Amino acid sequence: MSDELAGLSRRSLEERRALVARRLGITRESLDDALLGGGLDEATANRAIENVLGTLALPFAVATRFVIDTVPRLIPMAVEEPSVVAAASAGAKRIAQGGGFTVDTDPPITTAEVELLGVLDVDRARSALADANEPLVEKAATILPGLVARGGGLREIELLTFGDSVVVHLHVDCRDAMGANLVNTLAEALAPELVQLTGGEPGVAIVTNLADRRKVRVRARVSAEALGGLQVRDGIARMSTLAERDPYRATTHNKGIMNGVDAVVLATGNDWRAVEAGAHAWAARTGRYQPLCRWWAEGDDLVGELEMPLALGIVGGIGRIHRLARFAVELSGAQSAMELAGFAAAAGMACNLSATRALVTDGIQAGHMALHARSVAAAAGAVADEVDEVARRIHQAGTVGLEAARAALSELRRER
Repeated sequence: MSDELAGLSRRSLEERRALVARRLGITRESLDDALLGGGLDEATANRAIENVLGTLALPFAVATRFVIDTVPRLIPMAVEEPSVVAAASAGAKRIAQGGGFTVDTDPPITTAEVELLGVLDVDRARSALADANEPLVEKAATILPGLVARGGGLREIELLTFGDSVVVHLHVDCRDAMGANLVNTLAEALAPELVQLTGGEPGVAIVTNLADRRKVRVRARVSAEALGGLQVRDGIARMSTLAERDPYRATTHNKGIMNGVDAVVLATGNDWRAVEAGAHAWAARTGRYQPLCRWWAEGDDLVGELEMPLALGIVGGIGRIHRLARFAVELSGAQSAMELAGFAAAAGMACNLSATRALVTDGIQAGHMALHARSVAAAAGAVADEVDEVARRIHQAGTVGLEAARAALSELRRER
C-alpha cells in the first residue's frame, strides 16, 4: 500500500479526493461525479421504491491498509458510526504486517425453498426427484437462459424434512448476482412440476437468506509485536474464548464484525438485511450462539479465522441506478461477487481485531470518543478547522457532549 495514503484521516476532504483519484488512476471529475448527490438523485429514487419523499445520505469513506491475497485494496464503506472506518484501517494495517488477509470462498450458490404439503411418502418423493434431476436442470435453463449463458444455473435439487414439513431446496449458481429474484423466479416456475413428482400440494416458494452454500472464509496472522506485546495478544485470545462460551459476549463480538461487513455491503448497494439475517442464523446453527471470528495464540503470533455466509452481488439490484454503489465496487477492484464478499468479510475481521484489542488495552471508549467528539463538535455548529479544535478540547476535558461543545466553540471564537 502506497505511503501517500498514510494519515488519510488527517487530510482535508479535497486532499483525500485527489489522493484517492490518483491511487485509482481516474480523474477528479470522475470521482466527483460518482459522489455527487450521494450517487442517487431524487427523480431516480422516486422510481426505485414507493412513497418517496427524498434521499438519505450517509458518510461514504474508504478504509486503507488492506492487503488481501497479497494485493493492496481500498475498501469502500458507508456507515454513520464514528470509529468504524478507523478500526477497519487500523486492524488491516496490523494484519498487513503479517502478510495480510487470505480469503477462500464457496461458489456463488443462492438457494430457494419450495414447500410441499401433504407428501405421504418422503422416500418415494426423494427418489422421484433424483430420477428427474436432469430434466429439471434442463427446464431451469429455459427459465433462466441469461444466467446459464453466463455460466450459472441450477446445480442441485435437495429434499429436506423438518418434522412433518417437506421442503425442496433449489441450489442455483447465480454468478455475480446476489440472486434472490433469480431463484424466486425459478422456484415459482418449477413448483408445479415438483408437486407432480412428489405427490404433494403447493406451498410457498421463496429464497432463503441462510446462504450456507455461499460462505467466505478469511484467515490472518498478526505478530504480538504489531499488537503491542504478548499480554495484548493473550488478552485478545482470551476474549475470543469468552465469546465462544458466553452468548452475550458473542453477540457484541459479532456486532463488531458486522460494523465492517455491513458498511461494505451498504456502500456497494447490497442487501444488508439479508446479510445480517444469514450471519446470525449461521452463528446460531449449533443451537448456541457463537462468534463468527475466532482468535488464538500460535507461537509468538495471534491467528484468526472468520467464516460466514455472505451473498452479495456486483450486477443487478440498486447498482443499476445508483452511481455511487457502482463506483464503490469499482473502487474495491472486485471482479466477482464472491471476491467482493471476501473484501467485506476482511473488513469485518479487521474491525473485530481493533475492537477486541481496544477492550484489552485502553478500553473501547478511548478511541471511539475521540472520533465521536468530532461529530459532536459539528453538531454544536463548528465549521472547517474549528471542528478538530473543539473536538480536541472537549475530549481532553472528558466532557464529550453538546453543551460542552457549544461552550468550547464560543470560547474558541472569542479567542480568535
